[in-house]
Amino acid sequence: MPKLLSLIVFAASWALVSAHTVITYPGWRGDTLHTNGTYSDGGIIPGSLGINHDNGSISFPYGMQWMYPCGGMPTSSNRTKWPIGGGTIAIQPGWFPGHSLAFFYINMGYGNEPLNMSHVMVPVFQIVGPSNYEYPGTFCLPQVPLPANFTPKIGDNATIQVIETAQHGAALYNCVDITFADPSEVAEVNSSNCFNSTTPGQDIGFQLVFTSTSLQSAAYPTLEINGYISFLCPLVLFAATLLWL
Repeated sequence: MPKLLSLIVFAASWALVSAHTVITYPGWRGDTLHTNGTYSDGGIIPGSLGINHDNGSISFPYGMQWMYPCGGMPTSSNRTKWPIGGGTIAIQPGWFPGHSLAFFYINMGYGNEPLNMSHVMVPVFQIVGPSNYEYPGTFCLPQVPLPANFTPKIGDNATIQVIETAQHGAALYNCVDITFADPSEVAEVNSSNCFNSTTPGQDIGFQLVFTSTSLQSAAYPTLEINGYISFLCPLVLFAATLLWL
């Protein structure tokens, strides 16, 4: 995990307007930012996963990005090439209020239309944003590995799923459909799509997430009860009661 810290690069971009979470590199399935409520005018991409109604309309009562597994979007017809040994992922997390703190999960599903998105690519991590209002900061993971024990072939298809869990518990879903390719065939990663920015109000911090049963607060030391004392206490209280009477 410390090695992962050295790979984190923070960046910023003003390319978008108010939104939720955006995968800026290598891309995403489609724009899940503008759709909210119920639509029946044919503007929804066929195959989208929302709440289907008897009148033929599709409902996204909380917006498309709240829909598992990929923000309501169907599988892309135009896939993105991604290095066969792992590659870059860049994300803009703060295009909506409430994202000063958030957990991120990056998973992969195998095949053309994955049904299982539980193959972990990096351990869950936490971001610390500059504000609880909208902010345009971006973070970039320059070398995201493949899931453990997975060895694809050039030409195989897969889907990368990015989940942002905001501090109030909401989960936002985005995906990018990829085809594994030789690194020489993949779009170059450079300062235009994965770069560091120190602009005030756009910086994003990073926290490790872990569990432990061996930690204790310095303010509240662990109280250890002697077994003999626990046995004698009732006798002492009984004797005190007799003396009092």
